[in-house]
Amino acid sequence: MSGTTVVLARPRRRTAGAGANRWAVLVVLCVSLLLVAVDATVLHVAVPAVTEDLRPGAIELLWIVDTYPLVCASLLILFGTLGDRVGRRRVLLLGYALFGVASAAAAFAPNPQTLILARALLGVGGAMIMPATLSILRQVFPDRRERAVAIGVWSAVAAVGAAVGPLLGGFLLEHFWWGSVFLVNIPLMLVSLPVGRLLLPESTGERDGPWDVTGALMAAIGLFGAVLGVKRLGGGEGVLDPLTLGPLLAGAALLVAFVRRQRRRTHPLVDLGMFARPAFSTAVGCIVLAMLALVGLELIAAQYLQLVLGLSPLGTGLRLLPLTFAAMAAGLLGARLLRRFGPRRTVCAGFCLTAVAVLVLTAMGGQDDSGLLLSGFVLLGFGLETTLFGAYESMLSEAPADRAGGAAAIGETSYQLGAGMGIALLGTVMNAAYAPGLARVPGVPAKDSAAASHSLGEAYEVAGRLGGAPGRALRSAARDSFVHGLHVTLLVSAALLLLGAVAACRLPRAMQCDAEEGAAGLPAQREAERSRVSA
Repeated sequence: MSGTTVVLARPRRRTAGAGANRWAVLVVLCVSLLLVAVDATVLHVAVPAVTEDLRPGAIELLWIVDTYPLVCASLLILFGTLGDRVGRRRVLLLGYALFGVASAAAAFAPNPQTLILARALLGVGGAMIMPATLSILRQVFPDRRERAVAIGVWSAVAAVGAAVGPLLGGFLLEHFWWGSVFLVNIPLMLVSLPVGRLLLPESTGERDGPWDVTGALMAAIGLFGAVLGVKRLGGGEGVLDPLTLGPLLAGAALLVAFVRRQRRRTHPLVDLGMFARPAFSTAVGCIVLAMLALVGLELIAAQYLQLVLGLSPLGTGLRLLPLTFAAMAAGLLGARLLRRFGPRRTVCAGFCLTAVAVLVLTAMGGQDDSGLLLSGFVLLGFGLETTLFGAYESMLSEAPADRAGGAAAIGETSYQLGAGMGIALLGTVMNAAYAPGLARVPGVPAKDSAAASHSLGEAYEVAGRLGGAPGRALRSAARDSFVHGLHVTLLVSAALLLLGAVAACRLPRAMQCDAEEGAAGLPAQREAERSRVSA
């Protein structure tokens, strides 16, 4: 634990990692994560109500939805490393306060511009909270076996949050106005601030040398450009579109310059030497591959359930619940699996199980098969969570304790980039497989066929406008083409998952729970604390 200072905000507070208080700390951190995870998805079901009330333009609506994840992903490295510098607890509590204020501003936004600004502030708050939760968790659980349990609970809560968002949003919209999806954050933040101030320990990393402000801004702007370009690709924009290519090139150039700058500095913002450790670099790569294969697939699966099977948004959310429950189970069992089988076999098996689930789902057709979907989603949720849990635990345990904030930020950034690239890649595959089936539909003009080839939703609109036999023919052809495209996308996703299983073979065979990390960790923390308090 050298290089990390654990500080008591009050003389009576227990040392981080000592006694039962660390489990109370875990509860506070999980509440933080739950809020951020829910807020990432809760707005999706409220978009029609927001559109009806605020009347945003097409570009404004896009920014209302995308500003939060864009800003959050861009600032993860900045705030993760800042927490290492000025105190992770301090950054987390500031994130709580900002999240609460931004939630109130979003709930009562009188126009689209105010809502976009509020969503951007929510993204800033989320970027302050996310890496801080993982880095504090790294400090309060110095023993790797206990830390694996804590990360399992943390990741299970993340799975719950992602699923609860649309369901909570749907429930609130049935009883209240659209701003209520943001107001639910405020009571929890009002509780989390004083409780977090009382229970959470303060910790920092090494403070040698100045904090690299220029490097932090380069990373933030570079990530913003890269994520924006990838999201536009995922939305169907052409790669040569100036608004897509420009951010991609500018973002890539800034990130390359950022890496070169970090290599030259005596005290870098991000310790790139961590990537020289096979376990760390492999774990980051596994996170990217897992998200690359599955996030775009989830969006396509939601379209299948609603547009092909005709389920309502609430019915779609309920049909996906088994995936969430399986992910929760995997998170809670993850520590035991990791101790018994080790990181290599755990992550590799998670990839393989997820690939099997994806292949099972290739049997989906135009008719509802609830048993097939149930088994496929359960396997998918358990396999995906096992993969991500093992990768996150290996990454965080391999990083030096004094660089915990930077390591957590790298993990979260890789998650966001993998998700964005997955939407772009699998969306492109889906469109390439879907569009040819609508080229020649009997009785449908070429102009209408071209419009229908953009998406299944547009095909249904065109079919409704045409009516009669041509409309029925177009609707049937579009459904068949979508199912075919889904099968092709599933096969590509399975190939990516198997590639991830091969990559996971570079992870350590067994967990390294040595004396320095476990038994010696607490005395080292106590000694650091005594010296800091006496100073």
